[in-house]
Amino acid sequence: MSGTDQEEYRQIRFRRPPGAAELLLVRHGESAPQRPGEEQAMIDGQADPDLDPVGRRQAEAVADRLSAETLSAVYVTNLRRTAQTAEPLAARLGITPVVEPDLREVHLGEWEGGLFRKHVSEGHPLALRMRAEQRWDVIPGAEPAERFAARVRRGIAAVASRHPDQAVAVFTHGGVIGQVLAMATGSRPLSFSGSDNGSISHVVVIGDIWMVRRYNDTAHLHPAFTTAPEPVI
Repeated sequence: MSGTDQEEYRQIRFRRPPGAAELLLVRHGESAPQRPGEEQAMIDGQADPDLDPVGRRQAEAVADRLSAETLSAVYVTNLRRTAQTAEPLAARLGITPVVEPDLREVHLGEWEGGLFRKHVSEGHPLALRMRAEQRWDVIPGAEPAERFAARVRRGIAAVASRHPDQAVAVFTHGGVIGQVLAMATGSRPLSFSGSDNGSISHVVVIGDIWMVRRYNDTAHLHPAFTTAPEPVI
């Protein structure tokens, strides 16, 4: 057998398994800051701020990055910062976003409405305990960890089941993205809770198998879109 006739086995590039769905998880753009004495908009007991101008520029950058993708749907939550972030991409693709309420942010109980940012920034003892114990629900009245995990799993499964052999964009929240990747990898619950505003994470879902392809991809974000570190919510 000549050298040109020899068999060879090249490295195999990842291919989406038949029947799997690809979910591009986009964290919403930066939301408006909370200032002492100002009331924050709320919906169903959760903070519902508008995007900051920085966040709107991040949304345009996300649209620039994803408009060339073959996307079958765009999903948002019932919190308006996700819908506002999705607007530029949905307009370019001519897609009407679908609301998936199970992928809304974790409920922060008594720290909703801006207190979460304040207490985390100031190193509140419960914020330190939250990190140490890897649980949001050390905050008084916060959503129980098991309940949060169950609804996120339900939301991801619902989206994936509608889109076998397709890719979709899911505009959601930092806590949700962290929960998805923690469940996919079997890691500590808050290991992936620090995704940047406007970042893209990527999972492939087929039944109970969740494969992580990307985390916190920010290649599309101009350095001017970043500001001082903020709480992960």
